[in-house]
Amino acid sequence: MLGGQALAMTLGPADRLDWRRDAATGPGRCETTCQEVIVSQVRVHNFSVSLDGFGTGAGQSLDAPFGHAGTRLHEWFFPTRTFRAMQGQPGGSTGIDDAFASAWAPGIGAEIMGRGKFGPHHGPWPGQQWNGWWGDNPPFHTPVFVLTHHRRPAVQMNGGTTFDFLDASPAQALAQARQAAAGGDVRIGGGPSTIREFLAAGLIDYAHIVVVPIVLGRGERLWDGLEGLEERFQIEAVNSPSGVTHLTLSRR
Repeated sequence: MLGGQALAMTLGPADRLDWRRDAATGPGRCETTCQEVIVSQVRVHNFSVSLDGFGTGAGQSLDAPFGHAGTRLHEWFFPTRTFRAMQGQPGGSTGIDDAFASAWAPGIGAEIMGRGKFGPHHGPWPGQQWNGWWGDNPPFHTPVFVLTHHRRPAVQMNGGTTFDFLDASPAQALAQARQAAAGGDVRIGGGPSTIREFLAAGLIDYAHIVVVPIVLGRGERLWDGLEGLEERFQIEAVNSPSGVTHLTLSRR
């Protein structure tokens, strides 16, 4: 059973409400008819880093999506009910790790990811056959915007996922993703450089980072260039019996 603070943190960022007020009624008083305005949020979920801050290992390839890190950054996730459901399998753990993992999808209307999350290719696309690591029915079920300097036509997948390929700044990509999300939140899916760029630009409202007790030594780091980041976020931590620490960063 989760304690009150831990349980609240597993629910993810709540939709923020903005009440429209008539100035003539005085501060803090609502109009006769109050209207809720749901503000779209930009979220990161289930992003794992090593003790030395690496979000992926060195040497990514078709057979090694996370390079020399292998599956070590994500082994906390595999036993969860959320992961097993994504694989079409029953069962799975329902403890702290699953409570955090399950906040990944609710309320999301679009995702932005870097090219390295989409595939191992660099430079001009070698062809149009590669459509991601996830098969014909990716788990996103929303529009997904892949950041790349090499454009290619959009790809419509089964299950409602569409991959669009953008050569855009974080702010430009976010504007397009918000339009596609139609009022839903936008998830920044990774990899490390993409999340880092959105953090540096001040565009992320909530981030769930999982610190895994391994040392990778090389790869791509998340925190470089983000000195003083803690001043912009309320940061809380929950330790899991699996050995990982779940950090949540909520914009102040």
